[in-house]
Amino acid sequence: MIHAGHLASLKFAKSCGDKLVVGLNSDKSVAKLKPGRPIISEQEMLDVLASCEYVDYVVVFDDDTPLDLINKIKPDVVVKGSDYKEEGVVGFGIAEIKRCPLVEGISTTNIIEKIKKL
Repeated sequence: MIHAGHLASLKFAKSCGDKLVVGLNSDKSVAKLKPGRPIISEQEMLDVLASCEYVDYVVVFDDDTPLDLINKIKPDVVVKGSDYKEEGVVGFGIAEIKRCPLVEGISTTNIIEKIKKL
């Protein structure tokens, strides 16, 4: 589910380099990591991300983390939300880590909870 917080993150990530490659968890990967999800299929997410002006490439991965993808494409920078410690970001030690400020009060979990209350 793409929301304003994701768009802010994509804009920030794009500002960190020349090309933005988004690693997208597959449906299988999301279901394993977050019970009850995905809400929106990987194909739909791919379509939305591919239409975003900040995104140059989208790569779907099945693993729990994008480590194999990062090792294959060898990015200069990996961007993750500021709620993660730099040392805990997958790709630490491989690429420069930049932490993106979060948009206060906006998250997929919060949106799901609001919908459940309706």
